[in-house]
Amino acid sequence: MSLENVKNFFSEYGLQDRIVEHDSIGDTVAHAAQTLNCKEAQIAKTMTFFVHDAPILISMAGDAKVDNKKFKAVFQAKAKMIPGNEVEQIIGHIPGAVCPFALNDDVKVYLDISLKRFETIYTAGGSLNSTIKLSLKELEKYAQPINWIDVGKGWIVNE
Repeated sequence: MSLENVKNFFSEYGLQDRIVEHDSIGDTVAHAAQTLNCKEAQIAKTMTFFVHDAPILISMAGDAKVDNKKFKAVFQAKAKMIPGNEVEQIIGHIPGAVCPFALNDDVKVYLDISLKRFETIYTAGGSLNSTIKLSLKELEKYAQPINWIDVGKGWIVNE
């Protein structure tokens, strides 16, 4: 159902054909990058958290990890991931298929600056084997983030 919701979301903009269903995308950023023939960092991994009991998503580059100190500085709270068995009910997508589109109404989206290095980004498409290729501007337009934030670490600035 999540894939259908993402397709419906993008059909409003005439972009539903951009969602690609693969035989297998793999279970890691590395596998996805290999399937898509792109850099691992271009895979936007979208992580789910509770902040003050409210659900949020953070999409960041595939080579970035959450920096707990930066997270706390931005949100005035410790990083608390949503348990995997609750993600679909709270967010609207299953773990591994989470993307910043077609979400439940109360979910806030943030984009990490680690993504700003790329003109082209790939996100999940609402299923374990689907992706959508977007420009950075398109990602920002359709994800409708609250803000760009800096909560990542371990990524390479000049890649």
